[in-house]
This record gives sequence, C-alpha cells and structure tokens, in this order.
Amino acid sequence: MPFNVKVIASLVVSMVFWAFSFVWIKQAFESFNPLSVIWLRLVVSSIMMFTVLSLMKRLVRIHRADIKWFLLLAFFEPFLYFMGESFGLKYVPSTMGAVIVSTIPLFAPIADRIFFKARLTWINLAGISFSFIGVLLIILEDDFSLKAPIHGILLVFMAVFAAMGYSVVLKKVPARYNAVSIITFQNIIGIFYFFPLFVFYDWHHLTHTVITTNAVLAMVQLSIFASSLAFIFFTYGMRKVGITKANVFVNLIPVFTAVFAWMILGDPLTVRKVIGIAVVIGGLFVSQIKMRRI
Repeated sequence: MPFNVKVIASLVVSMVFWAFSFVWIKQAFESFNPLSVIWLRLVVSSIMMFTVLSLMKRLVRIHRADIKWFLLLAFFEPFLYFMGESFGLKYVPSTMGAVIVSTIPLFAPIADRIFFKARLTWINLAGISFSFIGVLLIILEDDFSLKAPIHGILLVFMAVFAAMGYSVVLKKVPARYNAVSIITFQNIIGIFYFFPLFVFYDWHHLTHTVITTNAVLAMVQLSIFASSLAFIFFTYGMRKVGITKANVFVNLIPVFTAVFAWMILGDPLTVRKVIGIAVVIGGLFVSQIKMRRI
C-alpha cells in the first residue's frame, strides 16, 4: 500500500514523541531518580492503555500457554531497555543517547542472522559500518577520548541489545495478539519487575525530595506521549506500510532530539554533531537497501 498523508503523519508524530522522550527524561531527573521515572511512567501508561483498549474492546487477553513469552518480552522491554536508557541518560547528552538508540534497526538483521538464519547483504553490512563511523564522530573528541563516561555509553547500548532480544522473542508471540495489547501487557508486567527495585532504592528519595512542576509535567508527557500514543501511532503506520519501511522513520529520532535538546535544554548543536547524525542516518538508509545476499 503506498504512503499517504495520514500514514506519514502518524509515523512522523510517533518519532517526534520518542525524540522528545530524551528531553523529557532529562527534565524528569530534576526531581526523580531513573527507577522512579521508569516505574511511574509504566504505571500511568499501563492504566491509560488498559482502560482505553478495554473500552474499545481491542484488548486481547493472554492465553496461559503464552504467559512465558510475555514474561520474557517484558524482561527485555521495558525492563532491560528502560534500565539501559534511563540510567544511561544520567551520564550522556540527550542527542548522543538518541543517536545510539537509533542504531537499533542496524542490529535487527544481525539478530535475525544469529537466531533465524536470515541472510544479510553486502550493502547492509556497508550501511552498518558507515553508521558506526557516524556514532564515533558523536561520542569521540578530537583526541579520540570519549565525550561521555564509558559506563553511560555502555548503558545506552544495553538498551539497544535489549531491543534486539525483544525483537527475537516477539517473533515467538502468536499472531492472535495485536500490537497494542502486547505493549499494554508487557508494560503491566514491567511494573512488577521494577517494583522491588523502586521500593528498595528510590522510595526514600521520592518521599524526601522536592518535586517540581516541570519534573511532574515531563513524567506525564513521557507516560502519555512516549509510552502510549507514540506506540499507537507507530503501530498504525507500521501496519499500513510494513516493518521495514516504518523503521526507516526511526532515523528521524536523533535529528529531532538534537533540535529539541538545543532549543529546550541548551545542548550545543555543533557542526561535528550534525555531520555525525547525517552519517548515522545515511548508513541506516543504506542498510535498508536490498541487494545480493551473503
């Protein structure tokens, strides 16, 4: 089915919401620790999506035989993914985090190759290599030292590899479940995964800190727009154009994030950063080209 304005708008809006999430997380850190941000975000999003889908009669209940797949899905995402992303953004700039996360489509074919024996093309590998050059431009200084702590960068990459694990497990989930039901239940399960950590590590801080309006607003925006509406818009667009074409729009996230972080957080938008983003995006597009397989 060819692109139309409604489909393109849905995909672009979802990318805008996800790009803003890197800024909102930074704003939420004014009052909340990473675990609090994750747990509260999941609670609000789960309540909202469960209620809306139930009223619309779109919620597909989990069959007992499939519980193991949903438990594993939620372990990779939101648990490992949000742990990597949220804790990583404590140490790395929003734009750098967005660029690293945007490499997820690059690693998906590698996961398919390892677990499902899918084939790669030479041009796919060239695109992957090209994008890594762009990532290096963004994370390295002129003297090849890192612009951010190595543990922060590794934490964000943990989110990338969690997304790879998620994509592998997702293929095991029966087709009878629609995408929004899967997202709703994995978020609900994620609440229980994070709850012990939240109570043990963050409850005392949450009850003894000054909570700003800006941080609360950022938390609400993360829950409604990034964790709920973005998935709904992306799912709609993906069903119209397919996974591969929809994933191309993910390339827009670091561009939007760089602009939003510059406008809202005052992050510098240097020529080197712009070039690095362009190289990453170029490599991502090249990696989507289909040519001779290996």
